[in-house]
Amino acid sequence: MGNNFIIQNPFAILTFIAAPAILTNAASVLAMSTINRMLRTRERMHQMFKESTDSVVANNPQFIAQVSRAERQGLLLLSALHWIYVAIGSFAAASLVTLIGAGVGQLGNTFMMRIIVGAGLLLGISGISGLIGGCVNLFKATQLSLVNIREEAELIRARQTTNRKTDEI
Repeated sequence: MGNNFIIQNPFAILTFIAAPAILTNAASVLAMSTINRMLRTRERMHQMFKESTDSVVANNPQFIAQVSRAERQGLLLLSALHWIYVAIGSFAAASLVTLIGAGVGQLGNTFMMRIIVGAGLLLGISGISGLIGGCVNLFKATQLSLVNIREEAELIRARQTTNRKTDEI
């Protein structure tokens, strides 16, 4: 890098911190949408809790299966948030390490630069791993949600068929 690095291009430091900063922003948006999904899952569970006061509904095996899936979905969303928060912290730390590295690079200390580059790479890998882990859990939670949607749609169709037959009689 040498001592002329910042003098030649004062915006070079911004280039190095742009990628982690953009990834931090993307992970933050993902965290917010995951929190919204978690709140919707909590509302759905609260609705099912109210429905469980009806003994016919509460003893229905399909209803119990839906409750179990909603609970599992909540746990997956919590796990996704954990992974996403790791990603946010890692990307933010990578941005800081990059800034420190830019300053240390001006000193010409190659040993310190190797340590800082290694730390930046580890933090970047940790951040990407967090995003991947969070997305895997979000995908699994979405699959559970889809199972519940399909089951509820099937129940609605069955009720409509029963209602039509009753109306025809």
